[in-house]
Amino acid sequence: MSELLQLWLSYTPLSAEFIPHVAAAISLIMLFIVCWLSFYIARNQVLALVHRLVSKTRNEWDDLLVEHQVFNRFAWLVPMVIMLGASPFFIGRYQYLMSSVNLFIKVLIAIQVARCLSAILNVINSLFEEKSKNKYLPLNATIQLLKLAIYLVAIILAVSIAIEKSPVILLSGLGALTAVLLLIFQDTIKGLVASIQISANRMVAPGDWISMPQYGADGDVLEIALNTVKVRNWDNTITTVPTYALISESFKNWRGMTKSGGRRIKRSIRFDMTSVKFCSDELLDKLSQFEFLNQYINLKQHEISEYHQQKGIDDISNPNSRRLTNIGTFRAYILEYLRHHPKVHKEMTCMVRQLEPTELGVALELYCFSNDIAWENYEYLQADIFDHLFAIAPLFELRIFQQPTGYDWQVSRSQ
Repeated sequence: MSELLQLWLSYTPLSAEFIPHVAAAISLIMLFIVCWLSFYIARNQVLALVHRLVSKTRNEWDDLLVEHQVFNRFAWLVPMVIMLGASPFFIGRYQYLMSSVNLFIKVLIAIQVARCLSAILNVINSLFEEKSKNKYLPLNATIQLLKLAIYLVAIILAVSIAIEKSPVILLSGLGALTAVLLLIFQDTIKGLVASIQISANRMVAPGDWISMPQYGADGDVLEIALNTVKVRNWDNTITTVPTYALISESFKNWRGMTKSGGRRIKRSIRFDMTSVKFCSDELLDKLSQFEFLNQYINLKQHEISEYHQQKGIDDISNPNSRRLTNIGTFRAYILEYLRHHPKVHKEMTCMVRQLEPTELGVALELYCFSNDIAWENYEYLQADIFDHLFAIAPLFELRIFQQPTGYDWQVSRSQ
C-alpha cells in the first residue's frame, strides 16, 4: 500500500525527500479510517441488531449483558484488533511507525480486555443477587477482588509491552515492593478479611437494618463491598462505613427483631409519689366498673378478706390489715389493657413493672412487643397506648409527675 502511495506521489510536484513522510501519514490516516468504519459498523449496526435480538428473548442474563454494557466494551475491541492486523498492510514499510502503533494498540487491547472481563463479572454479580437465597456469601467483595487482580494483570502486561520485557521480570521485581504494596492495599486486605468474617459469622447482609451511631449510620444495608458498606438511613441519606469497622467496632443489627415479627416497647410513665395511696371503697366501686379490672378487684378483695379472717382483723385501720393501692391497681389495669390490645404481640413478653423511686417520682415501665414492626405503625401504637394511660391515670387518683412549669407556679399563687 505504501509503495503505491509513493508511486502516486512521485507524479506530483512534491519534493522527493517529503514523499516517504507524506505517504506514511496518508497510510496512517487510511488505517484510522478503516478502523473507524469497522467501529461504526460494529457499534451502530451489529450492536443494534444484538440489542434487538436480546429484547425479544425471555432470558434475564442477556438483558444483564446489555445493562452492564458487555457488548459495547467488546465492540471497542473490533477496531483495535483490525488496526493490529491491518497495520502491516498499510504501514508495514515504515517499521518505526508500525512498531509504535502496534505497541500502543497492544496496551489498549490489554486494558480493554480487562474492562470486558470486569463487565462480565458485574453480570455474574447481578445474577447472583437476583437468584441467590443466601445473602451472606461475600460475592460482591470477591468480585471486586477479582476485578482488582484483573486490572493489576492488565497493567503489568501493558507495562511489559511498553518496555518490551517479559512480565516475569516485572513480577520478580514486585517481591522487593511487598511492604509498599501491603501499605497501599492495606484497606483492601482488611476489607477482604472483614467480608469473609462477616459472611462466616452471618453478622450482616444486604437488607438488614443496622445502627452505628459512631458513623451516623442507622438504616438498611444496601451493599457490602470490598472496602465499604453502604447504609441508606431513614432520611434517605447514604452513609459509607468501612467494611472492617463491622468487625472492629460494635453495631446493632435489627435482623432478629424483623424475623421475630415483634418490636419491643419499653417506656415508662412517672407519678408523683404523694399521690400513691390506699384505695377507698368509693374508688374501688368506681374502678370495679372497668372491664379490665372487675375480675382483678374481686379476686384481690376475696384474698384480702380471707387474710383478715385468718388474722382476726376487723378494722381496716389496723396496721396489719391489707388494702389495695391505686398504683398497684393501675399496674394491673395496664397489664390487662396490653394483653387485650389487638396490636400487642400475644406470644412475646408482656409485663408492667415498677422501677426504683427517684427524685422524679415513681415509674411504671411497660415492657411488651408490637406485632407490627413497621416503624410508622410502631410509633403510632406507642403513642396510642400512652395517650390512653395519660388520660385515664387521674381516674385512679394518680398524678403524673413532671418538672414544675410556669403554669404550676400560677396555680399555686392563685390558691
